[in-house]
Amino acid sequence: MNLLALETATQHLSVALWRDGVCHERAAEIINGGSEHLLPWVQELLVEADLDFSALDGIAFGAGPGGFTGLRLACGVTQGLACALDLPVVAVSSLEALAWVAWQRQSLVAPARQARILACLDARMNEVYCAAYEVCAGALESRRFPFVAAPQAIAEQLPSLLAEDDWLACGDGFAVYPQLLVAPLARVIADCWPTATAVAHLAAPRLARGEGVDAALAAPLYVRDKVALTTAERLARGGSQ
Repeated sequence: MNLLALETATQHLSVALWRDGVCHERAAEIINGGSEHLLPWVQELLVEADLDFSALDGIAFGAGPGGFTGLRLACGVTQGLACALDLPVVAVSSLEALAWVAWQRQSLVAPARQARILACLDARMNEVYCAAYEVCAGALESRRFPFVAAPQAIAEQLPSLLAEDDWLACGDGFAVYPQLLVAPLARVIADCWPTATAVAHLAAPRLARGEGVDAALAAPLYVRDKVALTTAERLARGGSQ
């Protein structure tokens, strides 16, 4: 199976090509924009693999949550390519991709078939995106679907949300908001980001099961429908005019 994957939910943009279980990636940290890099990266990966677009079986993208512009970028490029090539699309939560990256890094230290992972990305506006997963038999299963909330609210929920005491925490939310660093977190990997390679690994079995959808049905997972706070809202949260 040949699968193209894109992940642009954060400033760490990446494109990956999955070819029968082997994945190659192009990536860069780009503070603003980055749209001009995606298609050249796709072309480079295909050339290196000696493939053309007609050899692709599907396209996957990190659907979010994350930056609004980034989510629209990955979804838009995916839809454009998939429509032109008549390919199915697989949307993968960017928090799930983040959890997969953290799980792989943790496995290098202490391999385990089971793990519990709390993924958390800075959502700006004094909020964070969160989701919880459990690794069972080599696959990620959702324990808590993506949601957005103030760090303090999440910190207060953690003891009840995470009943067990062996959770792996990951994502820049824990670096930006240290109040989230409370028990029962066993380990924290804050310098961790969702990647196109993770998206490809998660999407490949779903595509193989026939879970790909028509490109027209692909959509970002925003979780939050606000792009910015009003002046009154910023002031209420302790911000400035």
